[in-house]
Amino acid sequence: MSAPVMQHPSSTPTLGYAAGIGTIFTLEIRQRVRSSGWYIMLGIWFVVIAAVVGLAALSVGVDGFGAGQMMFELVVAFVLLFGMLIAPALSSNSITGDRANGTLAILQNTLLTPWQLLIGKWLAAWVASLGFLVVTIPLIAWAMTYGDVYLPGVPVLVGMLALELAIVCAIGVGVSALANKTLFAVLISYLLVALLGLGTLIGFGLSMKLVQVEVKASEQFWSEQNLNGDSSVAWDDNAYSCGTALYPQTIFATERNTWLLAANPFVIVADAAPRPLPKPGDDSFTTVGPMGAISQGVRLSQAGQLASTPCINGIKNTEVKPEEATPLWPLGLGLQLLLAGSLLVAGRRKLHTPAGKMASGTRIA
Repeated sequence: MSAPVMQHPSSTPTLGYAAGIGTIFTLEIRQRVRSSGWYIMLGIWFVVIAAVVGLAALSVGVDGFGAGQMMFELVVAFVLLFGMLIAPALSSNSITGDRANGTLAILQNTLLTPWQLLIGKWLAAWVASLGFLVVTIPLIAWAMTYGDVYLPGVPVLVGMLALELAIVCAIGVGVSALANKTLFAVLISYLLVALLGLGTLIGFGLSMKLVQVEVKASEQFWSEQNLNGDSSVAWDDNAYSCGTALYPQTIFATERNTWLLAANPFVIVADAAPRPLPKPGDDSFTTVGPMGAISQGVRLSQAGQLASTPCINGIKNTEVKPEEATPLWPLGLGLQLLLAGSLLVAGRRKLHTPAGKMASGTRIA
């Protein structure tokens, strides 16, 4: 008789990476969908933004120039603003809540890895925050009916808006993994979001004194072509000469400190969107909405106040013009991704098991 074949013990069971993320994502979404508070917030949000957009349409008028663009950019601006307020609350309690309820240890004792936990909870928080964008689709469609929305900018604005919500949710989940208390996680998440939004503006304003310089300017004399006022002749911005009498003028070299605004969510979204080239002497279309105004304001700040001074040292100024300024949003997006990625990496280490030394009072299960 032949010897019996020995059966080797099966290898350690594994869970597919995507399947693990999907499991956490499904659990989180089901918990949010079952909550009536989320639907109430969506309803209140839709009523508020519809009222704002409706009043904007009424003030501009049906035949008003740029009415659709104004309405569309208002929707984007308000969704971004509300997202910055609600996304930290949706994400910063995702892991601290499980830790407080004693369910985090149960999840850690399964085949799930720390990265699967983090990514699944991040995706769930992001999808929940995108609900505030989805409910505004009827308002965006309404704006489109006016026919003056710059279509190439629509997918960029919406896409960058969704990306900003994703980054804020990642910040909240990372802080949630690091913190032991839900209240502390929510507080830190809001402080970081406020640092990106208001902190960049405050830093830019406080640094203005550091970029104050004095230049020698002179008077500007327009040519006869511009002074005649003949409507048949196009205005020429370069048809002028500079006087010889110099006088000191204090300006702010904002091209040196505008980078402080790079990480601002509104600056990133507005600066990334393409804009139609304005007609000579007419830039009203680019500034018809709040996002367009932010974009143009940043470009003017990047060029610096010196660029708008026509005569320096008795000669024509040839400084860089606003339309030639380098886009600021790649730098800001990189800084935000670095912040969110660092928090997630640190949070992954905090979720690693066995944990080793733990803080006093930390609940295990």
